[in-house]
Amino acid sequence: MAKGDKQEKRERKGILGQAVDALSSRDEAKKAKEAEDEAEAAEHEATLERAKREAAEAKARAAEKKLKEAEAKLEEMKGELTEAEREAAKTKAKAAREERERLREKAVDLRRAREEARELKEKKEEEAQARTYVVQSGDSLSKIAKNLLGDASRWPEIFEANRDKIKDPNLIHPGQELDIPA
Repeated sequence: MAKGDKQEKRERKGILGQAVDALSSRDEAKKAKEAEDEAEAAEHEATLERAKREAAEAKARAAEKKLKEAEAKLEEMKGELTEAEREAAKTKAKAAREERERLREKAVDLRRAREEARELKEKKEEEAQARTYVVQSGDSLSKIAKNLLGDASRWPEIFEANRDKIKDPNLIHPGQELDIPA
């Protein structure tokens, strides 16, 4: 092979390699942005849940204060109240206690919802990481399909999911990052 041919081949490889690197960087940046957006949404959801929980706790404190005031007033009026008035005061105090308990349960539910949102966020992050595969030397789409999807004949699914990265299903390169369908 002539010296000029070797030089030209090296330059072509360099350009193709740069193009592959540029596409890979763009895809990584896009995925990072998507993950960042999902994390921001989950954080917003957690902030809302925290605000709801704090509001419920404030209501519970207010109900507790009202209950104590009602109980204090009841004590003051015990000697002066008629039986019917005493029963009404007891009913009001009981309602206040029930409201306080209901608000406490709501606060517990809000804490659970916040925890579930955090777990969902972690699961989504794990799934986002599990949906990509970096091609290794000696890999083929059917080999990847067999290892990751359990069936080599599912290679067309991987090809379809990566049409923007793969032009020829028989030609994949080590280092390529492929999206793996569920």
